[in-house]
Amino acid sequence: MTTILVTGGTGTLGRHVAERLRTDGHGVRVLSRHARPYGVDLRAGGPELDAALAGVPTVVHCASSPRGGDEEAAERLTAAARRAGVGHLVYISIVGVDRVPFGYYRTKYAVERRIERSGLGFTILRTTQFHDLLVSLFDTLARSPVLPLPAHVRDQPVEVTEVAARLAELALAAPSGRVPDLGGPEVRPLSSLARAYLHATGRRRAIAGLPLFGPTYRAFRSGGHLTPERAVGKGTFEEYLGRRFG
Repeated sequence: MTTILVTGGTGTLGRHVAERLRTDGHGVRVLSRHARPYGVDLRAGGPELDAALAGVPTVVHCASSPRGGDEEAAERLTAAARRAGVGHLVYISIVGVDRVPFGYYRTKYAVERRIERSGLGFTILRTTQFHDLLVSLFDTLARSPVLPLPAHVRDQPVEVTEVAARLAELALAAPSGRVPDLGGPEVRPLSSLARAYLHATGRRRAIAGLPLFGPTYRAFRSGGHLTPERAVGKGTFEEYLGRRFG
């Protein structure tokens, strides 16, 4: 039985990766700041991280925070993985990190490059945004009587369990470098996705498209975060909404 370490294994994606690996009969170590017995802050590293990695051939790196610290965490993780003799590091990234000059995307791209230079065998999968993230965004924006959205921006949301299944599959294979992107099944205007959310939640809101400015908005508007040629996901946004709010 293979034992695989999942960083961020209690988070939105990581918990599904851990569950999928366990279902397939593999041992799993879940690492996060509050997990037990592997409660580790990757930004700090230390002997607890070395203990978590001991005897582990493969790591799936799902831990991430838009609040910062991902590069430091990757540096600590890759150094500890080299000391432990880890043979395969699987990293989840985002479609468009090399095209959209958004701060969090730039950080994810920097982590990709750190992993590529780490000397470890690695696999990097980029995906589009999870359905969960869109719902969180719409929950916040719908607090006002008018739901404001950046004008002329589309999205391609993907089902998180499908991403988890793909990561589990990659973790059990040989290091493959950068693998083909995984995008959701539909590229749709944000306004269309927002209307589906409002219908599912029974809310009545006007939707206002706001023209924005700057290179980040231009990159999103031009579809730098999309991968229509890799629309291989199956679960639609409406299906997700039906499960969550039905």
